[in-house]
Amino acid sequence: MAVTSKLACLVEQIVRHGEHVYTVILRPERQAPRFRPGQFLHLALDPYDPSGFWPESRVFSIASSPSQRDRLRISYSVRGRFTARMETDLVEGCTVWVKMPYGDFVVDSRADVVLFAGGTGITAFAAFLEGLTPTARETVTLVYGARTRSLLIYRDLVRRCARSLPSLDVSYFIEQSTDTNPTAWGIHESESIGRVSVAAMWPRIRRPQEATYYISGPPAMLQTVSGELRVHGIRSDAIKTDAWE
Repeated sequence: MAVTSKLACLVEQIVRHGEHVYTVILRPERQAPRFRPGQFLHLALDPYDPSGFWPESRVFSIASSPSQRDRLRISYSVRGRFTARMETDLVEGCTVWVKMPYGDFVVDSRADVVLFAGGTGITAFAAFLEGLTPTARETVTLVYGARTRSLLIYRDLVRRCARSLPSLDVSYFIEQSTDTNPTAWGIHESESIGRVSVAAMWPRIRRPQEATYYISGPPAMLQTVSGELRVHGIRSDAIKTDAWE
């Protein structure tokens, strides 16, 4: 089991994606503890006094690579009081606190996997995707959806991976689009207009009954996709959800 640590972190960079969606780069006071792709951290905005209690916090998937422990990357959309406060209080140069790592939403790629990501839920898979190698033998299918094309905020990372990984097949879903000519993607990429759909993806999954399914996104999406998978005959133990929100 990984040893957890509490770290003060400098907010080094804030990327504003629009529509109240942000990516934050944190520089910890010392090297972050080892973590696995898919694990998460607790972020606190108020100062932490080691002689007292841990402040109010919220959990966020660690989107940065485990090999780069001098920087931590998270992304969030404003939903609720805590993230609304993040939007107003977080500025570059301020200090926050994190404790990490936590969680067991870790993708096992020894067999075929299908990853469903909605919005900032992609952060749970970012480090896993970056860690894949061109020699990977099992198939990885990524289904990545967002409200608009501009909110596919990890699209560049996904595209880099798709170009170099023959085993990675990517499908994008855009909920709101007035563009009748979808973006041209690579040979292992496709784009659809509408919400993430198991039915729409089913023909693209090579061995659907042998795969394990991982779902990360808003609670409504977790429920909908899990239900659709069960309708298609997928066993409950083959469906993993990142359900900490």
